[in-house]
Amino acid sequence: MASSGKFVLSQGVGYGVVVGIGFLFAGIMWGLSWVQNRYTKYDTKTSEEFNTASRSVKPGLIASGIVSSWTWAATLLQSSTVAYEYGVAGPFWYAAGATVQILLFAILACKVKMNAPYCHTYLEIIRARYGKLAHIVFVFFALVTNVLVSSQLLLGGSAVVTALTGMNVYASIILIPLGVCVYVIMGGLRATFLCDYSHTCILMIVILYFLFNVYTENPLIGSPSRMYELLSQAATKMPVTGNQEGSFLTLKSNSALIFGVIQLCSGSGTVFLDQAYWQRAIASRPTTAVRAYILGGLAWFAIPFGFATTLGLTAVALTDNPKFPSYPNPMSPAEVSAGLSAAYAATTILGTGGAVALLIVLFMAVTSCASAELIAVSSILTFDIFKTYIKPSATPKQLIFVAHVCICIWGVVMAVFAIIWNVIGIDLGWLFLVMGLLIGGAVFPGHVIWLRQTKIGAISGAIVGLIAGLTAWLVEAKVYYGELTISSTGGNYPTLAGNLAAIMTGLIVTVSISLIFPDKSVIDNWTTTRDINAENRNIADEKHNSSLPTVAAEDQELGEMAGIEEEPRKLKGALKLAIGASFAISFVMDFLVPMPMFFSHYIFSSGFFTGWIVITFIWVFASSSISILLPIIEVRGFFAELAREIVADMRGKRSSKGPDVGYSGEQTRVPSIQGVEGVEVNVPSSKAEGLTSGKGIMAREDEQRAVGDYGQ
Repeated sequence: MASSGKFVLSQGVGYGVVVGIGFLFAGIMWGLSWVQNRYTKYDTKTSEEFNTASRSVKPGLIASGIVSSWTWAATLLQSSTVAYEYGVAGPFWYAAGATVQILLFAILACKVKMNAPYCHTYLEIIRARYGKLAHIVFVFFALVTNVLVSSQLLLGGSAVVTALTGMNVYASIILIPLGVCVYVIMGGLRATFLCDYSHTCILMIVILYFLFNVYTENPLIGSPSRMYELLSQAATKMPVTGNQEGSFLTLKSNSALIFGVIQLCSGSGTVFLDQAYWQRAIASRPTTAVRAYILGGLAWFAIPFGFATTLGLTAVALTDNPKFPSYPNPMSPAEVSAGLSAAYAATTILGTGGAVALLIVLFMAVTSCASAELIAVSSILTFDIFKTYIKPSATPKQLIFVAHVCICIWGVVMAVFAIIWNVIGIDLGWLFLVMGLLIGGAVFPGHVIWLRQTKIGAISGAIVGLIAGLTAWLVEAKVYYGELTISSTGGNYPTLAGNLAAIMTGLIVTVSISLIFPDKSVIDNWTTTRDINAENRNIADEKHNSSLPTVAAEDQELGEMAGIEEEPRKLKGALKLAIGASFAISFVMDFLVPMPMFFSHYIFSSGFFTGWIVITFIWVFASSSISILLPIIEVRGFFAELAREIVADMRGKRSSKGPDVGYSGEQTRVPSIQGVEGVEVNVPSSKAEGLTSGKGIMAREDEQRAVGDYGQ
């Protein structure tokens, strides 16, 4: 390691992982995109498919994508850092503080499907409701969010790559986005979902690898009871300020609680203002969006909780071990803030193997999140800037070209900002804590959940919240530390003050102004937002591979969903589930479990700590099932049809007509609502009869006529 003058891995390994794996995934994406274009109804050369995945992704893959895209480099590194600094409370508050936003986003995902089912970005909703000025203001906050998130990915990832291999940090920052840009351009949003899935599989395998090694077989630790002994000994040598009796084995940790509040504020801004999360809601199916976000939130909790409870605590337990890179000293503040506790722990317990495993999983996290950021920013630049202000008459072909160009531009931008932060001495820890106060004022998503929010309320809340956050942050840093430096402004209390001031002031101002100065012209419905891109109802290419068996069943499912998109009241049950589940789970995670142990000043016993580790194992296994097995189960029928079609294609017998896919169907023309041209789908004769006799969505035999609600 750097601290000892030598590195666990060679620079060649660093370059091999950064460049080789990146382009390996680019090659895989090329192959998957070719298969998709040849054997499915979704063509990556169409704008809607490229930017929204044709709004057809199933909940398992959405949940896996949420897990992957919310697992930043900071998730793995910063969670281990707070475990090293605060003990068991650190991983818990990192996970609990950032899971709430995903759970609450289930509500927003449902509201998007109800109130703006055809939008490309959440900024389109803001423009439709509030006009040009508000749109420009929120585009600014959205891009600031993306700059901070994107550069954090590269900043944290490059720091660990350099610490493990000695690879030049600037070369790492520049090369990491390269392969990601290539595979995102090849496959669009659906490609990011598929890569997210593969990344999540690798991530789960590595986390389980570390868990089993540390707590069952490693000679340095090997069991929860031995970890308990080592953590108890560490508390006597380097007690934690603010923890009960300086222990690493308690949730009575003042600093960890403060960090949890900062995480809650910062994460709210990140999720609610980052188009990457809205894009997953837009890409999901209307009937399953809520389920996807609830499952995704529960699955993601296990990532920082399991990873940091393993490597973060291992770094504490083995600080006095001669194998530890910083021995005989504890890690320096610079090493801790750079997020190196996980790297030091992995190399101590597993040597080169641990370093390689960490390097790969970290690279997976960085590239997965980077791909989500690239396609998200590309959508903003394409639809909210180019199509809105530069060329409103742009054709789909031109939009695809602009999206490709914007992906490349953002790859450069994120690298430039990461280099700037590195040059001026800003590290991952500082950026992570400060981010929320810069964007927190614009967090409140009134544009999609509250009809009474006004244009002035939305704009003033965002701007006043930013001013309040900056003021509270700098004043607290000056008063508490007596100076304004990078070190003082990155402290817990200044960043806590700034985060709370930004998010609370923004919320209070936007609600107050909207109520005091209401917009009387607002109609009590969401007609304006539901009309966004309504001309793109039939988002898939109706003729693309329309004769294949892999397409027929998909057409049937999409036909059944069309009525739901046109009747938002049918999603009220899903909305109630989202509200009830998100608030109930958040209450349990953030209050019912930690607060009694905090206020009782409880220090874990050996038996309780063993139970805590058992729960960690169970949660990681459950998360693996959601993220890895569920997506496969959902599409098992499709894979069977795909395999048969590929075999037939290889034998030169590719279907030229719609083959029998398990039902004796007839081709029925099912148009979209309001007279938009329909699609031809193969459906069972019984359902075809229903469609033409008044029991389906809409049907046309000799003439088109509306019928009742499908499936009711």
